[in-house]
Amino acid sequence: MSAQAFALFDTPIGTCGIAWNARGIAGFQLPSATADATRSRLQQRWAEAAESTPPPGVQRATDRVLALLRGEAIDLSDIPVDLDDAPEFHRKVYEVARTIPPGRTMTYGEIAKRLGVPHESREVGQALGHNPIAIIVPCHRVLGADGKMGGFSASGGVATKRRILEIEGAAALSAGPLFEQR
Repeated sequence: MSAQAFALFDTPIGTCGIAWNARGIAGFQLPSATADATRSRLQQRWAEAAESTPPPGVQRATDRVLALLRGEAIDLSDIPVDLDDAPEFHRKVYEVARTIPPGRTMTYGEIAKRLGVPHESREVGQALGHNPIAIIVPCHRVLGADGKMGGFSASGGVATKRRILEIEGAAALSAGPLFEQR
């Protein structure tokens, strides 16, 4: 997924970044500790992309992400994305994840079952761990069995995942502690 340009924008959870090309959104960067760190992560991932003012379609996408992170139940599933370079299995996982509405969650196993591979929940988790378009492909809405948070590869890890789910009003959050005992 190549990107021609990227932009930063402020949200209630910090400065996020979005990268795009002619086919759609190619990447999304959740906040790092600072805006400069977020910019640096975008530049590392998409060295060919220049920081730019978003065109109207990308600006609409950022406005909708911002509304979602302010607590509005916004469906982002119709935002055009470019996942052409992702492996086929990953694209299928991302398609299912995009059907999960705000405030709802699904387990890795449920996604595996929907894909007809009920014993591949770990592979689903691995695919989501490589999701280049977090929030728009809402990997944060996917939990482990019994409502466990599972992993989250963004800065802040599971705490960031929990915060986004809290903003969305996800009912599954009452299902257990932030840190699981082993």
